[in-house]
Amino acid sequence: MTPPRPGLLAHVGDTPLVELPRLSPKPGVRLFAKLEGHNPSGSVKDRIALAMVEQAEAQGRLAPGGTLVEASTGNTAIALAMVARQKGYRLKVVIPEGVVPSIADILCLYGVEVLWCAPRAGMRGAIDEALRLADAHGWVATRQFDNPVNPRVHHDTTGAELLRELPDIDVFVAGIGTGGTLMGVGCRLMEHNPGVALVGVEPRMGEHLQGLRSLDDGYCPPLVDLDILSARYLIPADRALRATRRLVEVEGVLAGVSGGATLHAALRYAERIERGNVVFMVSDGGWKYLPAKPWDAAEAEDSGLDETHWW
Repeated sequence: MTPPRPGLLAHVGDTPLVELPRLSPKPGVRLFAKLEGHNPSGSVKDRIALAMVEQAEAQGRLAPGGTLVEASTGNTAIALAMVARQKGYRLKVVIPEGVVPSIADILCLYGVEVLWCAPRAGMRGAIDEALRLADAHGWVATRQFDNPVNPRVHHDTTGAELLRELPDIDVFVAGIGTGGTLMGVGCRLMEHNPGVALVGVEPRMGEHLQGLRSLDDGYCPPLVDLDILSARYLIPADRALRATRRLVEVEGVLAGVSGGATLHAALRYAERIERGNVVFMVSDGGWKYLPAKPWDAAEAEDSGLDETHWW
């Protein structure tokens, strides 16, 4: 029997699934949000951070006091920082310039060394640099973008939790990102109901972030299988931010920017159906974005919003 995890790590997962009746676009459609901001470090990435570190431990690649390295634009870095603190490891994170300013502040509090790379290098450049540093220094690369434990942990935990609380899911909406959440949960839901619709959401990036503009123009993670998707939406930052404002005003849920994007996509896809249960991922809370005041910028129609890695 596996011993129980200590402290914060025992509380990763089992996040709330809440219905949002006031946002339902039509009488036959029920809308549900999976609130991943209730994880210990505040995002869905706690699930994969813990799983990737424990995988490295089990494989004997990570010794006590060892150093982890990962490429991230925010939440995975914070989640790994929390896990590393709990387990006594050091962490280096390669981040493209242009992330939300508070991300670096949070990582500094955790004692994480942030290694910046040029924004035009995009996520592909950050990944390559993380792997180069791992080889050069003997650090352990957690490799969120191609590590099969990423979708597996979502299949085994996130997907299982959703089916336990809501067995009849007709539509599942999540950010594409690494592919872990959408592919892992999607496969678990399809095993239960082959007719479930899987909807992927991407951010629309500006000219200075063209390495992450979209899966067509930038880096397509190896974990992503676009063929299983029923729809794919490219959401600009202003629409995502307006949806987050609507979510907090109507239902009292303070979501991160990606949660606004998935809500926007969920409502658009719901226009196609007359009835059914639609679940969308709220991958983090809105707290860490408050210092940047992006909601005000969205209302002011700031053309520079798409030049920040909001999610």
